[in-house]
Amino acid sequence: MRAIIIDSYGGTEQLKEREVEKPTINENQVLVEVHATSINPIDWKLREGYLKEMLPWEFPIILGWDAAGVVAEIGTNVKHFKVGDRVFTRPATTRQGTYAEFVPVEEQLLAHMPESMTFEEGAAIPLAGLTAYQCLVDFAEVKKGDKVLIHAGAGGVGSMAIQIANSIGAYVATTASDKNDELVKSLGANRVINYSEEDFSELLENFDAVLDTMGGEVLDKSFKVLKKGGKLISIAGQPSAEKAQEHEVKASSFWLEPSGEQLHQLANLFVSGEFKPAIGHVFEFSEQGLKDAHELSETHHARGKIIIKVKS
Repeated sequence: MRAIIIDSYGGTEQLKEREVEKPTINENQVLVEVHATSINPIDWKLREGYLKEMLPWEFPIILGWDAAGVVAEIGTNVKHFKVGDRVFTRPATTRQGTYAEFVPVEEQLLAHMPESMTFEEGAAIPLAGLTAYQCLVDFAEVKKGDKVLIHAGAGGVGSMAIQIANSIGAYVATTASDKNDELVKSLGANRVINYSEEDFSELLENFDAVLDTMGGEVLDKSFKVLKKGGKLISIAGQPSAEKAQEHEVKASSFWLEPSGEQLHQLANLFVSGEFKPAIGHVFEFSEQGLKDAHELSETHHARGKIIIKVKS
């Protein structure tokens, strides 16, 4: 099968197209023929070597942890999927990623794709959608009427988080640039703060939850907008335990737990019309396509999700 691999850590020049062995599956896995995948910051952070202590894998490594496609083979213990099913998934974090024509996936990490969902949409949702869902539903326990601040609402995680919070009935504030004002409002944001002209920490107060996607100064300032007992979760840094104590809030960094069951919940929201991924860019499945996609993701200014179309 064709795959885009890395043989060592470094810049985008490490991304190489190669013919590799098609993976085999165990009795609890499904082999998915990948139709589309997407780019997430973990991809290039791993490529650069930032995560090598946490994930000490041998080369070659196939990056990518989002896939939408069709079931090509099933293991003997697989109960809920059959060959030909349209599925989407955030596979386990292994060196056998989704920048490839086939990927092995544990059955419990898969979900059926609704008929109305395209492969591009299916590939856009898993990692970013599960991140948003677990931050807001599992950690922050957002409920109807809560006030939620979501940073970078036009980004992959932010755009999905706005819709999930909106579907619960929360009041949603978000930060965005001028050019993304209409986009985030269309997703359900009640208040948009133009981060280049306004300081969110001077404008907002008594919020129940903050989802930080930026880290650094934005993360530190986010404590100021929370009420006592509020919750701050960051996908981009480790919140200060001292600040959490000082403001009497619960604060945590985030690590994703892949879940087919939660993808099923997101599929239901998609069918009901409450949730739709914002797709900003689609690249071809080639060495150059992946290099261009990584470079765009590294700017931190991509609007919506960056998709790779593996099978046309």
